[in-house]
Amino acid sequence: MGGSIAAIGAGLAVLGVGLGIGRIGDSAMEAIARQPEATSKIQTAMIIAAALIEGAGLFGIVVALLGK
Repeated sequence: MGGSIAAIGAGLAVLGVGLGIGRIGDSAMEAIARQPEATSKIQTAMIIAAALIEGAGLFGIVVALLGK
């Protein structure tokens, strides 16, 4: 029973990470379309935000799997 709950927690963490990075990509593409001259700044901010989200997601997965 504990393993299945950990798997659900890990799955929810992965789902949240996927949705978060998808929203970042969507917003960045919209911002680049509106202001093409700011592409490098937007891309840098997008990569940093995606890395932070992935780190938090990885932490959530580890906590879910260790919290049996």
